[in-house]
Amino acid sequence: MTPLQDNQPVLAVCYDFDKTLSPDNMQAQGYIQDVGCEVDAFWDESNRLAAENEMDSNLAYMYLMAEKAKERKLVLTREALQDYGSRVELYPGVEGWFGRMRAYGREQGVKVEHYILSSGLKEMIEGTSLYKNHAFDAVFASAFYFGPDGVARWPAQAINYTSKTQFLFRIKKGVLDVNDTRVNDYFPDGQIRVPFRNMVYLGDSDTDIPCMKVVNSYGGHSIGVYDPVSGKEKVKKLLREDRVGYIAPADYREGSPLDRLLHEIIRKTAADEALQRRHWESVREN
Repeated sequence: MTPLQDNQPVLAVCYDFDKTLSPDNMQAQGYIQDVGCEVDAFWDESNRLAAENEMDSNLAYMYLMAEKAKERKLVLTREALQDYGSRVELYPGVEGWFGRMRAYGREQGVKVEHYILSSGLKEMIEGTSLYKNHAFDAVFASAFYFGPDGVARWPAQAINYTSKTQFLFRIKKGVLDVNDTRVNDYFPDGQIRVPFRNMVYLGDSDTDIPCMKVVNSYGGHSIGVYDPVSGKEKVKKLLREDRVGYIAPADYREGSPLDRLLHEIIRKTAADEALQRRHWESVREN
């Protein structure tokens, strides 16, 4: 068990982005159309490029984005990608969700933090109203390197479904700089900032399974969210296979099943951490 520090316990809520906070892939909400492609055709080409070259699928789509932009004489800058991000649709209630959960956490004596772990593009996420309104404590996502002329030249970061898990460990240890190798260091229990039991992971599909399993295995909470229109077959499968503990529609409005579920998790965190504190007080006194 982890002895608690004097400060409030932290609950880290981690989110996939595409089809978790937004109904579709962010690239398919303006960019793909602007380079003259059908959405399915773009992803088919990207997947074929990856398969034929034993290439990471995220590196493939980033390469294809840059190539398609050049073909159409579009300048792929950070600002252009942020503009595409500003057009991304969000599920109902997402806009107010993050502040509301922080406020409820404060009422319960828990510091609620929000983290994005996405294979999508950081630059597009930076263009959303959520990012501009400081909804997230950190964003870990794929990103481009931009040359001196401001044009995307090369992937600076490519995050796939397995490499996402490293960021859970960064959050756990409070080592958020992606170049900080201390994430591999041994941390005594008393120096763990966010134990896995105080993590929640929200995702929508098989690509979230590694993160879901890590969080589940150590006593945290994994939630499969689904589009109320397209249905819940994917997350029902995750529930049957014990990949997630809960499923809920991607409705982030106050009073929704997802809203009530996270309230319950926050209250449970407060109670569990109070018991942890009581345990370590007994140890010190005896």
